[in-house]
Amino acid sequence: MKHRLLFALALLGVLAGIGSAIYYALPKKAQPPAFRPAANPYPQGIYANGIIESEQGSGSNVNLYPEVAAPVVRIRVKEGEQVARGAPLVELDDSVQSASARQLEQQAAAALALLEELKAQPRPEALRIAEAQVGAAQAAYKTAEDAYRKQQRSFELDPGSVSRDVLDGAQNAARTAQASLAVAQRQYELTRAGAWRYDIRNQEAQYQALSSAAAAARALLAKYVLRAPVDGVVLAVNAAVGSYVSPQGTYDTYTQASNDPVLVMGAPQKALAVRVYVDEILVNRLPAPEDMRAEMQVRGTDARIPLRYVRTQPYLSPKIQLSNQRQERVDVRVLPLVFGFDKPGTLRLYPGQLVDVFISAKDRPR
Repeated sequence: MKHRLLFALALLGVLAGIGSAIYYALPKKAQPPAFRPAANPYPQGIYANGIIESEQGSGSNVNLYPEVAAPVVRIRVKEGEQVARGAPLVELDDSVQSASARQLEQQAAAALALLEELKAQPRPEALRIAEAQVGAAQAAYKTAEDAYRKQQRSFELDPGSVSRDVLDGAQNAARTAQASLAVAQRQYELTRAGAWRYDIRNQEAQYQALSSAAAAARALLAKYVLRAPVDGVVLAVNAAVGSYVSPQGTYDTYTQASNDPVLVMGAPQKALAVRVYVDEILVNRLPAPEDMRAEMQVRGTDARIPLRYVRTQPYLSPKIQLSNQRQERVDVRVLPLVFGFDKPGTLRLYPGQLVDVFISAKDRPR
């Protein structure tokens, strides 16, 4: 009885295996794709990679780098925010530069005060002192001269009344008083003349030099605030408060790149454009701009959007724009073309999004 049961179970297992093999060997109906793969709609069309960007009159998106190196202390905008030209975006630590600018401003103010002092000379008080010194010297000279004349007259009347030494001393005293009067008069003239023009010219040069240095310090201080160069929208903020940035950019934790811009700005996104990179071996197959038609397909959707030709960047560059790897070795060069399109109302498109683009010549009427 036991052997019969085992035989039956084995037979059921064999039958189940054969049934499973037959079932899984049967062809199954393929599932429809979530979206149609990219297909060239033109018989002789050219395929190229494209990247969506904000519509610019010229150039591409604006990459903002600071002109100074310092830690970030405040970020005043958010990604996707519309900003006006001149609006502050990022503030850097300016404590050292701010102190230097104040020091130079104070030095320039001190130089200006000294220049004004020189131009305001003579001071009325100093002039009155010089006048008084002249008067005192005149009085001293008159006193000495009178004493000398008295001694001389007495000597002439009676040579024995005054000794020769006393007479000579009185004469020397009168001459000394006369010289002191001449010095006082020259000092008065010097005081009344005011500052020497060469001193004023030298002080003016020092004031101008310090003013220029202070202006340069203020201009450099203004560089510690990164401002919007144009009206537009903030596409990306690649720095955080406390991170260190420099004219070489900032360090990206995710991509581990050290030359990322601090901010990326684009034009107001009322309209978008797509920058297309045509392989150099296909450049000669491009139709003339007036005969060009193009269409792009958004990856992951069935959406196909017609494009209108805007301009060609007449310079072939290495094919590194899409990967953003500046150190990779490439031998292929591409020609950038810019196309515009009307932004669909229901489809979400963002600058930096990759798309497939097909370019062909327009059909000519027969």
